[in-house]
Amino acid sequence: MLSPPRTKTNTAHSPPSSSEYSAADRLRKVTNYAEQWQQLADEVRTHRDRYYYGDPTITDEDFDALLRQLKQLEEEHPEATTGTSPTEEVAPAPPESSPFRNVDHRERMLSLDNVFDKESLQGWLDRTPAKTYLTELKIDGASINLLYVNGKLELALTRGDGTTGEDITHNARTLKDIPDQLSGDFPELVEIRGEVFITVEDFATMNAQRQAEGLKMFANPRNAAAGAMRQKNPEDTAKRPLRLICHGIGAREGFNVSSQHEAYKAIESWGLPVSPYTKQVHTVKEVIDQVTYWGEHRHDAAHEMDGLVIKVDSLDEQLELGTTSRAPRWAIAYKYPPEEAMTTLRNIRIGIGRTGRATPYAVMEPKYVAGSTVSMATLHNPTEAHRKGIRLGDTIMIRKAGEVIPEVLGPVEDARDGSELEFVFSSICPECGTSLAPTKEDDADWRCPNTRFCPGQLHTRLTYLAGRGAFDIDALGEKAAYDLIHSGVLTDESRLFSLTREDLERTSAYSTKAGNLNKSGETLLEKLEAAKTVDLWRIIVALSIRHAGPTAAKALARHFGSIEAIRNASAEDMSGIEGVGPIIAQSVVDWFTFDWHQEIVDRWEEAGVQMFVPDADSSADLPSLEGLTIVVTGSLQAFDRTQAKEAIEERGGKASGSVSKNTDYLVAGEKAGSKLTKARDLGVTVLDEEGFKKLLAEGIPAD
Repeated sequence: MLSPPRTKTNTAHSPPSSSEYSAADRLRKVTNYAEQWQQLADEVRTHRDRYYYGDPTITDEDFDALLRQLKQLEEEHPEATTGTSPTEEVAPAPPESSPFRNVDHRERMLSLDNVFDKESLQGWLDRTPAKTYLTELKIDGASINLLYVNGKLELALTRGDGTTGEDITHNARTLKDIPDQLSGDFPELVEIRGEVFITVEDFATMNAQRQAEGLKMFANPRNAAAGAMRQKNPEDTAKRPLRLICHGIGAREGFNVSSQHEAYKAIESWGLPVSPYTKQVHTVKEVIDQVTYWGEHRHDAAHEMDGLVIKVDSLDEQLELGTTSRAPRWAIAYKYPPEEAMTTLRNIRIGIGRTGRATPYAVMEPKYVAGSTVSMATLHNPTEAHRKGIRLGDTIMIRKAGEVIPEVLGPVEDARDGSELEFVFSSICPECGTSLAPTKEDDADWRCPNTRFCPGQLHTRLTYLAGRGAFDIDALGEKAAYDLIHSGVLTDESRLFSLTREDLERTSAYSTKAGNLNKSGETLLEKLEAAKTVDLWRIIVALSIRHAGPTAAKALARHFGSIEAIRNASAEDMSGIEGVGPIIAQSVVDWFTFDWHQEIVDRWEEAGVQMFVPDADSSADLPSLEGLTIVVTGSLQAFDRTQAKEAIEERGGKASGSVSKNTDYLVAGEKAGSKLTKARDLGVTVLDEEGFKKLLAEGIPAD
């Protein structure tokens, strides 16, 4: 595109008047709302990060609901917001582990606000009158920004956080839809925004081929396209049938048009593809008609789509309407309801998670829905399963709102013939036979309390700690973890780093038929050795402490510097740290009260796992930048982007990727772009590299 619910319970016999509330009562209330905000914000960011750079664990609809809940809390209690909100952010910044270099866009890329019903759409149209609108399909793919200078492709970037993206130029050059040289009357400089995708037909063909070759099939076209664009080897990208549709322009020099529609014509004349489904309309009724039409013909498009985008066509009107911190006010996405289907419920089983949570799930007749065949769907928890009133043998309505976790909506009662059986949620753990129960009386989730020895919990903990967000031990997969447990080699994770060749030869996953160590076993031992020096925060994540995700783990590691210091800290010591809070702090303290938990830490350390931040002791002597928000842009001689961020965070500062009124300093290196302009407009203090070094060495200058 062109860029220009809560209740309060009173224990008194009668509710007090507002004048009877003390300052302490009001402060407590604000603190509670602040805790709610922090938990919601962390949850939104976690799921958003997984959506862009990992595997989503909730549906798109559930994420949208979380985001709306967060927005509602912020609107009703603005005092609860304790930092920059994900509701104001375009998308997550590229991960630190990214193999690609980070590059700033010439002009910021934005996201889109959503509406989910025609009433809300009508409200947006009433607030956004225009002479002409454009309607275009919302492509379910991966965003890309192409920079052409004098007609030559110079850079291709992912959207990233909107300001900074990853350099995927080599991969982009493998797409036939992306010319290396523009044709026709092209401008001196132009950023072209688009979406990389795989057509529905090509996706089916590709997955069928992968299945025939014994390879893992992709979950959906979006994940396949996004993953392809972030391949380390461009040859791997070229193997996937990727396509491009352009839908906007960012920075430009030597190019002026009066409307979005004219811009699309120009893009097409330069040799780039635009959507064949875009339509110019002139009335609100025509907009609504397009929304209705595509809701009924969503499978007519060649690609996956999850909504219709409506844009104000005139660039002058766009400029007048402006943007928010994350989205243009002149565009909106109408999201269609997730797809639904009917199938037969064959069984209900219970899965046990790494923290003991017992989750019932439906085993169904396989059904093709929302782009893939599903045979299982979540029932969330026993309370939800009972509320839905489903019976074994029922015809059920399922919904695949996202691309990963289908859910059961409920039974089709009119289809019952009397042979269906009532479902009774077992109070016995299917993995270890321990009685299941809620942790608290009003808890909807049931848990297995046999945390240490339940093989189901140990299995999920092992696969979790082996994941990329923790130790990154790719030789320890689900099947191998199961084998380590059921062969008796591991009874908990404490001996993981003490495994020997002899131990692994007792397993089938890591040994040959002759009983010798196989290649997978050799790889596992090598990976375990390499994992002993991972960052401290990854170790904290690997411990599976409830509520302590990557954000909290990084904050704890940065503040305390070692596991020993964290183990000896009180909840009060931790709760004041930004990114931790009282709930997480208490959870960490509670975790260390178990002897077997401490045994895990001790045995890992004995096996050589590095349980501290190197040179952590010296960090105490570093000048404090606590309370400062610092943005680094451009190229520095003595620091790359990661090193600069770490230097700021080591001293307690916050390294941000975007400039705002809350930014204290902008560090501007060579080729600093739009961030420098914005910083000057906002009156933010700008430092060159020498000034940055002085700040790191001496701290905040005295007044």
